[in-house]
Amino acid sequence: MKKIFGIFLTLILCILCFAGCGQNAPDEWIGGNGDGDAPPVTNAQGMVKINGGTFSMGSSESEEWRGDDETKHTVTVSDFYISPYEVSQAEYTSVMNSNPSNFKGENLPVENISWYDALRYCNARSEAENITPVYTIEGENVTWNRQADGYRLPTEAEWEFACRAGTYTPFNTEKVPGADTCNFYGHYPYGIEDNYFNQGALETKPGLYRQTTVAVNSFSPNKWGLYNMHGNVGEWCWDYYGEYSTEEQTDPTGASTGTLRVNRGGGWNDFGKHTRSAYRASLAATSVSFAVGLRLVRNGSAVVGNVVTGGGLHAATGGKILIVYFSWGGNTRGVAREIQRQTGAYLFEIELVKPYSTNYNTVLDQAQRDQKAQARPEIKNKIDNIEEYDTVILGYPNWWASIPMPIASFLEEYDLSGKTIMPFCSHGGGRFGQSLTAIAKLAPNSPLTEGLSIHYSGGSSLSSDVAGWLARNGVTQ
Repeated sequence: MKKIFGIFLTLILCILCFAGCGQNAPDEWIGGNGDGDAPPVTNAQGMVKINGGTFSMGSSESEEWRGDDETKHTVTVSDFYISPYEVSQAEYTSVMNSNPSNFKGENLPVENISWYDALRYCNARSEAENITPVYTIEGENVTWNRQADGYRLPTEAEWEFACRAGTYTPFNTEKVPGADTCNFYGHYPYGIEDNYFNQGALETKPGLYRQTTVAVNSFSPNKWGLYNMHGNVGEWCWDYYGEYSTEEQTDPTGASTGTLRVNRGGGWNDFGKHTRSAYRASLAATSVSFAVGLRLVRNGSAVVGNVVTGGGLHAATGGKILIVYFSWGGNTRGVAREIQRQTGAYLFEIELVKPYSTNYNTVLDQAQRDQKAQARPEIKNKIDNIEEYDTVILGYPNWWASIPMPIASFLEEYDLSGKTIMPFCSHGGGRFGQSLTAIAKLAPNSPLTEGLSIHYSGGSSLSSDVAGWLARNGVTQ
């Protein structure tokens, strides 16, 4: 009997030890807000206190759909406060007396704001509440006073630390988020790319695609009381987009220089793979998107020093224009020809040495495999005088929420530094997805203008849609 009891006790201890090791994961995570069972501690403004700690920022090499820019590295963050919600339109309007959002609703997140707009809001709200503004903005030069106690944007490290809430898996949820727990392109949950034609192996099945933002307090919060860290709108961070340091860091503020700013979390029109905790989106600081907003942060401990940054890229139209496009089914080709008709610009269609299959189901599989491998299909035809052009109008179909890999081949084959890129894409409902981020990362020294997304072939409004887009970007025939 004693022997049986001893075996039973040993088994219980092993189970407890195994469970404890899984939760604590000392090689992945030290510190933070504990197990999340207790209610979050908040300040007077209702912001959640995040206890600092050390964690592994980035993603494991085994994580599906990870990017090369997600190198895992050890980071320590100090205490800080973060809003449980994305900034709502009501909050933004009450301070700024304007509402630039594409989707209107007081409790919907504000979007269509640039990185600079986000900084100005932080300062204006700080002033309205009689606390010290964080940023000094002089033109496009910004100084961050790290000692100031006003509202600010999170650093990338703070954002990921708060999003993960003690987890180190692709998402902060127990299972892959679906449309009932997250606002994203619900038809395409994480893992769908490899299981599109046989979804039995998917942990989370396809669900509703809302095609709009939802209220900032929608769904359940993560363990630390934060809502919509995955999906709804991407959230501007302070940092320049750049390579992670591989050295252990404390309170990093990102690359010292750059041309793009980071936003995190993914939006309402993103596939599941782009809402992962480690995924890094980026846009020019002056760019706006109907899927990018902000979440506020304040210091939670004493920090000293200033961070000074300069301006970014500026899109300038005019000069000689080149239209470059890749088309599979003909929709993008039709848009490109309409743009040529209205501009008279030279037209160049990307053709491949080994073309994709003409079968729809087959090309779906080929496209996702190329994206996963970050393949660079060889382009058959060439542009001999790329240096003569000042603006490149770049067209493509939205494939798996990003650019087709032939576009990546083009952007790496030709030096477009200093040239303005005007993107346009044909899509079946996801608009640009993360294609603008993909272009910006591949051509970081080429400013992007406002893009044009066309649903399939564009229909009867194509001509007027193209004309309006060209006019807004200052392009005339």
